[in-house]
Amino acid sequence: MRIRVRPARTSRIAATSLCSALACVLALPAQAGEPTVAELAQRLKAIEQRLGTASGNDNASAGNDLTDLDQRLRVIERKLELQAEESAARAASTPTVSLSASKGLSVKSPPPGDVEVKVKALVQADGRFFIGDEQVPQNDTFLFRRIQPSIEGTWGSLIGFRILTEFAGDSATINDAYLDLKFDPRATLRIGKFKSPVGLERLQSSGSTGLIELGLASELTPNRDLGLQLQGEFAGSTVSYALGVFNGAVDGRDSPTTNPDNEFEYAGRIFFEPWKNASNALSGLGFGVGASAGDRAGSGNNFLPRYRTPGQAQFFNYRSTVLADGAGKRWSPQAYYYRNAFSLLGEYVSSSQEVRVGAFDTELDHRAWQLTAGLVLTGEDAGYKGVARPNQAFTVGGAGWGAFELVARYGRLDIDDDAFPRYADPNVVAAAARSWGLGLNWYLTGNLKLVANYTQTQFDGGAAAGRDREDEKAFFTRAQLAF
Repeated sequence: MRIRVRPARTSRIAATSLCSALACVLALPAQAGEPTVAELAQRLKAIEQRLGTASGNDNASAGNDLTDLDQRLRVIERKLELQAEESAARAASTPTVSLSASKGLSVKSPPPGDVEVKVKALVQADGRFFIGDEQVPQNDTFLFRRIQPSIEGTWGSLIGFRILTEFAGDSATINDAYLDLKFDPRATLRIGKFKSPVGLERLQSSGSTGLIELGLASELTPNRDLGLQLQGEFAGSTVSYALGVFNGAVDGRDSPTTNPDNEFEYAGRIFFEPWKNASNALSGLGFGVGASAGDRAGSGNNFLPRYRTPGQAQFFNYRSTVLADGAGKRWSPQAYYYRNAFSLLGEYVSSSQEVRVGAFDTELDHRAWQLTAGLVLTGEDAGYKGVARPNQAFTVGGAGWGAFELVARYGRLDIDDDAFPRYADPNVVAAAARSWGLGLNWYLTGNLKLVANYTQTQFDGGAAAGRDREDEKAFFTRAQLAF
């Protein structure tokens, strides 16, 4: 006997099976939580494929079942849409927190993301050793040169900010504290305490300079000052400028926390990088000039400078009876050139000040220059911010050794001849200093750098009976962590 299976029965069986399958899929328990949008979409796709197989069946009973399934599918699709909308809303209201080796800790607001706070730090631990310091002994020592945590970022599209603290030494201080009102890339107003725009090497980050300490020319430029500065760039970022009014800082130092003499100093800088956006041999060339001018009246360290060697030993200061009494001016032509692994930075600085002692007064003009050259031995690109990241970071037991950079610097500082003997004692302070130095920078990673420097400084005068002060021979080492 042969048994026939009618098509209608087959259709009903198929539709019933699909209904059961759909029910089973939808009723599966969430063993690890609610199903995700992607998982529900995969289940829906499988159901649609199975429905497509059964869609060719024209049985009326199967059609009713398919209508029921279609309604269920529409419910599922709506649930998926609601879940996607909920996920998007949750993402849109959640800040983004990121932590990376190069950028530190960052917290960014939900879209459009115009509020961002970054936490960074710079730590420098030094070993300092002096050779043959018999006449002018100096202490060999280990020390923290810098411990600088910082907070910076943006607060909306208009406001930028930075707070940089210093914990190295005997007391905590605030190095930078400023707001940037970013009206336009061509016009940003900076308000607070920050680096004066005069010196080229001074404006480098403390973690990016070629050698451990700044050169002799930087002794004639001011460091951080309090004031207002208009700055910006234009012409495709090939021209940058800064122009500000400040309380006034003496050569080589920060300004005091308040204006000590009711006088202001005006400072500015313009810098050109004509081929910055070109891919040729001159794309790393930059040149410009910085300058400052203002009156100063008073005595002591807030009004008259003291000059130091790259080993941080003082070799010139004025007599205690000398007063700053009138105009002070600086100007500094400056340039750098970076090409692949090669770097070259140079600047000249003239710093003049009207001074008085008793009934005598004059204008003294001190001058200095320096040239720093570097070569990255492992082939990475050099830059004003140092070697950003070695091609192969150092790994214990691995092939990577990081990046090595060899640096050399020569500089000279000359005190105005008219300073002696009325305004400065030739038996105590030097009339000129010449310094050369060699350094090896080992960038183990983008965050860790080990440095070794040797510098030697010679003097004209500075000792009793017209003799020259003994040479300073200094060997400095540094371990630096920056993120």
